[in-house]
Amino acid sequence: MKKLRHVALLIETSNAYSRGVLEGVVSYNHEHDPWSIYLPEQERGAKPPSWIKNWKGDGLIVRIENDEIARIIRRLNKPVVDVSAARRVENIPWVETNDVAIAELAVEHFVSRGFTQLAFCGDPDFNWSRWREEAFVEMTESRSNLHCDVFASTSRSNPRYSWNREKKRIAKWIIGLPKPVGVFACYDIRAQQVLDVCREEEIRVPEEVAVLGVDNDKLLCNLCYPPLSSIIPDAHRTGREAARLLDVLMNGGDVDEKRHLIQPRGIATRQSTDVLAIEDPDIATAVRFIRENACDGINVKDVLKQVPLTRRALELRFQNLLGRTPHQEIIRQRVERVKRLLMETDMPLKAIARTAHFEHEEYMSVVFRRSTGLPPGKYRQTHKH
Repeated sequence: MKKLRHVALLIETSNAYSRGVLEGVVSYNHEHDPWSIYLPEQERGAKPPSWIKNWKGDGLIVRIENDEIARIIRRLNKPVVDVSAARRVENIPWVETNDVAIAELAVEHFVSRGFTQLAFCGDPDFNWSRWREEAFVEMTESRSNLHCDVFASTSRSNPRYSWNREKKRIAKWIIGLPKPVGVFACYDIRAQQVLDVCREEEIRVPEEVAVLGVDNDKLLCNLCYPPLSSIIPDAHRTGREAARLLDVLMNGGDVDEKRHLIQPRGIATRQSTDVLAIEDPDIATAVRFIRENACDGINVKDVLKQVPLTRRALELRFQNLLGRTPHQEIIRQRVERVKRLLMETDMPLKAIARTAHFEHEEYMSVVFRRSTGLPPGKYRQTHKH
């Protein structure tokens, strides 16, 4: 009879991302030899619980976010997997969201809506916020038609920090941004704060300022006014991967690759970014028509029927504003539909191809792989819970 493993999870339950990680751990545990799991009440960044110094269990999955927990983990000499981006203990496996991919989703989300003025509002106390900022700025600066502003946030460890003072600084920053602007906030809580400032300053969202968060905390997003669009990290898969790695370690195996980055699942679009920031009314009409009808079998000739433009003029103005042709936008919208169906349904690939109006499954697979780097089946395997 196999020995029952005892595993401690030092992960807070106060936010949607952490709860998603825990659900992923539980999901893995249900499909393999079960563990005896201990989940103490834990706040984010809290000091380590007193019992952990003498804990006799077999392994831990931890968010190592302060030096005290890091010191304890080093002394325990037990298998550990870190699910924090703080990186306070080297040479142990850690599983985190791919922040470059998150930034790329944010840029594409705003660009597809016609924004050329972008901005980032982060939190300097977290590595993942700094990584998202760096990638977001680099991607916008690499495109000649985009401009990016960054809010210089104050660390909460700064003796001069107060939320009232920081809120006034954010308000002054937002008022001074060129409009319309797409603001990418490092996570949903920061995005909610930006929306609160916009409401108090009577700045129209999303017409003047579109706001995008990260984590897709559905309760928080729907409490915001207007409801908040948010990037969806794959917290569930993060938890499953952390549990798999811990299982390997507890069974005497080794993990060669210490860094494991998990791709985000997509964007939940709500009212805070549901706008087309395109001053050219003909191109705005064309984009809206493509979004609404891309999977109904339309082509560029159908788009031309909606606007008083020649094909050459449409393609030239479309390319200048969005960085792609109308045909490429039609294909992009169809690929996005395929992604959603792969993640959210069990439909066979043949039916998905038909729904997204690809000629046949093989052609869909070629286009999808060219766009995402993965064949549809592999994408479903890695993104569907």
